[in-house]
Amino acid sequence: MLPLNGITVLSLEHAVAAPFATRQLADLGARVIKVERPGTGDFARQYDDSVNGESSYFVWLNRSKESLAIDVKTEPGQQVLRDLVERADVIVQNLGPGAAARLGLSAEEVRARDPRKIVVSVTGWGSSGPWADRKAYDLLVQCETGLMSLTGTPDDVAKVGVSIADIAAGMYAFSGTLAALYRRETTGEGATIEVSLFEALAEWLGQPAHFTAGVGRQPGRFGAQHATIAPYGPFEAADGHTLLIAVQNEPEWSRFCGVVLQRPEVAEDPRFASNTLRVAHREDVNAVITEAFAALPTAELESRMANARIAFAGVNTVSEFLDHPVLAARDRWRTISTANGPVRALLPPIELGTEARMGPVPALGEHTAAILAEIGLDPSQDPTVAPPAERGTDA
Repeated sequence: MLPLNGITVLSLEHAVAAPFATRQLADLGARVIKVERPGTGDFARQYDDSVNGESSYFVWLNRSKESLAIDVKTEPGQQVLRDLVERADVIVQNLGPGAAARLGLSAEEVRARDPRKIVVSVTGWGSSGPWADRKAYDLLVQCETGLMSLTGTPDDVAKVGVSIADIAAGMYAFSGTLAALYRRETTGEGATIEVSLFEALAEWLGQPAHFTAGVGRQPGRFGAQHATIAPYGPFEAADGHTLLIAVQNEPEWSRFCGVVLQRPEVAEDPRFASNTLRVAHREDVNAVITEAFAALPTAELESRMANARIAFAGVNTVSEFLDHPVLAARDRWRTISTANGPVRALLPPIELGTEARMGPVPALGEHTAAILAEIGLDPSQDPTVAPPAERGTDA
């Protein structure tokens, strides 16, 4: 038994944030019915065609779900929605501003009929306030929160390499839903949940926000080096391999100088006597480490850092990550099916004693006929329903 067996989630979702939340609910056993547009579906299906002709985003975010293709702008389609809402425990949406209300899916309307319902809205900038009607995409939110001003080099800002605002919002929608399900189990009361991309990422900016408010200036941009801890960044070994080292406290700094650099006197240098001073003299610290690392091969450096109990990592490519020995040794890979063939996927990081569900990625409309039959409709008689896609065809 997975912990969410018996829970039904109805989701009008697209792109990343809401699908990430509902996929995690599906991982834990919830039935997730994903409502898609007939013919085109979730527009994330068209982001790329890198996974056997399917989108890498869609494959990542939509395993273990059921795809229902209906036209929700028609009265018959809206009646299907109303029937499914009655059967669902959780309703999730990240439609454009006002769209859920126009479909009769606002939290107020849904919960007026049944206070036990849990209604989750993922918005861009919040459903109230001056930007409530403004579109939001991940990179825009990275800009507005100031995150992009913290990443990159002194000369150029850079975005984070994954959809971090979407992921943050999806995580809060997921955890908020779990909390609401627990409260409903104990009190019988449902919940109205809203998570905005902007406020989710704003929470993750807590440390640089406090730093900036406290000292009157924001942390600088130092590429792969840490803005407020030193030494904490990448250095190249004699054989060309790059290692990232992280020295977090004074005992570690002393061991690093004595065991790794084999220059214990560096730890006594007054310029380097505290982390604050090392950050202030970052270039001098880096010069000492760069010179030492350039004379030693990777294997020797790794041995010394292990002996000194210094944290370090290889600066891997994504291809190297895919073959990571930790993932292999911990048996983290599984095979899931898609409309165009099997692919590898990682188990989710939550371990609850029962392995997560790793079901197929649905073809567009694959479950339409079965779902409509559950509510007493014949899809062949209903023009609002797209014919179900067959497995093995292009979704």
